[in-house]
Amino acid sequence: MYQQTLYKVVDDHINPKVIKRLNKSKKWEYGYNKEYDVIVISKDGTIGEIYEIQNLKIALPKAKDVQKLEGDKWKKVEYPKQLSKIKTVFDFKQYPEDFKEQWYDYIDNEFNRRDSGFWFYNNGKPTYLTGTHYMYLQWSKIDVGAPDFRESNRLFFLFWEACKADYRCFGMCYLKNRRSGFSFMASGEVVNLATISSDSRYGILSKSGPDAKSMFTDKVVPISVNYPFFFKPTQDGMDRPKTELAYRVPASKFTRRKIAAGPDESLDDLKGLDTTIDWKNTGDNSYDGEKLKLLVHDESGKWERPNNILNNWRVTKTTLRLGSKVVGKCMMGSTSNSLDKGGDNFKKLYYDSDVTKRNANGQTRSGLYNLFIPMEWNYEGYIDSYGLPVFDTPREKTFGPDGYEITLGVIDYWQNEVDGLKGDQDALNEYYRQFPRTEKHAFRDETKASLFNLTKLYQQIDYNEEVLVMSPLITKGNFQWENGIKDTQVLFMPNKDGRFNISWVPNREQQNKVILKNNTKYPGNEHMGAFGCDSYDISGTVDNRGSKGALHGLSKFSMEDSPTNHFFLEYIARPQTADIFFEDVLMALVFYGMPLLAENNKPRLLYYLKRRGYRGYSMNRPDKVWNKLSTTEKEVGGIPNSSEDIKQAHAAAIEMYIENYVGYNNESYGDMYFQRTLEDWAKFNINNRTKFDAAISSGLAIMACNKNKYKPVADFKREVVPLGFKRYKNEGYNSKIIQ
Repeated sequence: MYQQTLYKVVDDHINPKVIKRLNKSKKWEYGYNKEYDVIVISKDGTIGEIYEIQNLKIALPKAKDVQKLEGDKWKKVEYPKQLSKIKTVFDFKQYPEDFKEQWYDYIDNEFNRRDSGFWFYNNGKPTYLTGTHYMYLQWSKIDVGAPDFRESNRLFFLFWEACKADYRCFGMCYLKNRRSGFSFMASGEVVNLATISSDSRYGILSKSGPDAKSMFTDKVVPISVNYPFFFKPTQDGMDRPKTELAYRVPASKFTRRKIAAGPDESLDDLKGLDTTIDWKNTGDNSYDGEKLKLLVHDESGKWERPNNILNNWRVTKTTLRLGSKVVGKCMMGSTSNSLDKGGDNFKKLYYDSDVTKRNANGQTRSGLYNLFIPMEWNYEGYIDSYGLPVFDTPREKTFGPDGYEITLGVIDYWQNEVDGLKGDQDALNEYYRQFPRTEKHAFRDETKASLFNLTKLYQQIDYNEEVLVMSPLITKGNFQWENGIKDTQVLFMPNKDGRFNISWVPNREQQNKVILKNNTKYPGNEHMGAFGCDSYDISGTVDNRGSKGALHGLSKFSMEDSPTNHFFLEYIARPQTADIFFEDVLMALVFYGMPLLAENNKPRLLYYLKRRGYRGYSMNRPDKVWNKLSTTEKEVGGIPNSSEDIKQAHAAAIEMYIENYVGYNNESYGDMYFQRTLEDWAKFNINNRTKFDAAISSGLAIMACNKNKYKPVADFKREVVPLGFKRYKNEGYNSKIIQ
């Protein structure tokens, strides 16, 4: 049974008594509430349920005036025929007073829904639509006519309303699947906002100029043209412009006073108002120097060189601010191209928009808030008549909005598609990017871009995602000395916030196994495995984004009760000081009783081990005999990473391990469960190894467990040594000495 994780209703975030008290006096203000760390999207002073969507807490208004629509579900209310013939406000004024009187309430009601949202029963459940979502469903014309209600889009619009309400936020960065309707929803929003704004500019960008133009002419303009007269401002120029849509008079809420006002009074009220929607060609400096109320950024994950979405966002972000004040918002959404075709820049922008990582001003690194809606929420053909996704194969008859029966769940359908593409990894990765169930799927890369076998790596990653959900094979935690006394026994303490990930521990008799030789400690389980480490020497960096320390443990074949060729430990962290990292490494070595092969170009870790009496735990470089080692190498051990031969051997070691022990092999999958390391291998660049801490560390562990393969072979020269014996040639009657 599928368990959704896209959102949850938070019941205990604010004391119910506080909610009730402030609801009574209608004290909840629209926007970010710092005291309760919640974004209020209610405009009537009350709040009800609090949704948490992608770590963002959003307070909805309290349910009231919930409408019961035909079929107990959303249905667009048909535009009254009497009004459909009216094209402008000025035409409406020409009608008799009694005709206008009967429509004032209807028009007022539509403006209220546009502003405050709309409640209706959906399959018996009170359901809230934001004003923007209501305008999209009720008044926006798309390629198939009127949009269907979808629960996924409701959550999207709740999140978007929170982005608009939060003064700290520049907008959203939406990672989507194909055919999710984002382009139409964004087009509906730009028209909705532009038609109630004055002296404002709205912009559109896409992966290319023609794409931006197409969105403008095929989506934005038709939505604007088909708005009812009471929402439609006076428009300059052509009815269907190609480059700019100019509203000279914004739509404003009707009142009897305004309708009854004379022509001169009306013109005075509307004097000096000006709003435009336009599009620009794609480029790093598009909209540079402009001031925008809303920027729609479509297909932002597909900007290919020389264009760069990161550079463009740095420019366009300034169009949405005045000093420290955010005066405009960005609605950004896209699927992702492969990483070398613009996907890498979009991926960075997406993860820079994580709401859990804010600076001192309360903003994310990008200023945006990221949102990912998995494909199972929004896949055409697997949404029922109530707009709810059909995750699992239905046990009862279930029909879609088109009346067709849905006989299979979307999860099973997706898995069938994936299984059918497993023989073609590039096609599978493209399918993952177009219809992702996880963020990792959305940013899958092409197989040709990796030094290693991406097919096997992604097979293992996919397998792990399934297996680790069903049974937790990895435990997080930290090591510590028994009773806090150093150089005694080491204990492993599980901790959900721990720095270590482990998948196996030796039995109690093998833990903390130490051999003492000449007052030097040596590991007692060297025959069972080894560690590799990518260390660092400096405790902190200026930007706090320095390379992390990495440690990996790998087992090898032995007669003990232990797995073979299994990565059992992963550590990728940068504690506050380097000494904490060194102590973490030391405790792991002592607990498992295994030696370490570490890079010696950053020798502080190795000197730390020697100073503590653990020089015997530091392996010497396996490619040289003792008398060929340098003085430093003899003193502390380790292996340099500067040699081209070492780099090649290191990469070859990882490649060998992946081919033999990762992915699908002989009717079973490998037991490499550390996703972060697998992803590091997938991205590894031998010419720029600095960023790949996990790959460096794990490769050294593989080399340490196979050290005999790197042992130098002595050159032997065979020389003929004369022993003084003569050889004779016996032909004819006489023998002759062979010279």
